[in-house]
Amino acid sequence: MTDSSEIAPKVHYICQTYVAKMGKGAGEASLQIGKQFEYTSASPAQERAERESRSEACVGADAYMVIEDQESGEISLPTFLARFGSVPEIDAF
Repeated sequence: MTDSSEIAPKVHYICQTYVAKMGKGAGEASLQIGKQFEYTSASPAQERAERESRSEACVGADAYMVIEDQESGEISLPTFLARFGSVPEIDAF
């Protein structure tokens, strides 16, 4: 028998897009988060990231998952499922 008061962790599947943001210096550009989409499974997040990365408004996209501890509210570091185009270094997360 399981303890019904225990809350299971929740998995979030995210597609996150990036746009180029011009810096103040000549030719200096950085990445900025564009849009975020959440899905209930990995496959749609990966497919959306691939589609978004091909759009003219987007320079890159990530599909990743994070696990939320619903009791404490803590979120795990991202586990990347797919990365397309120009995306930040993994250390940036």
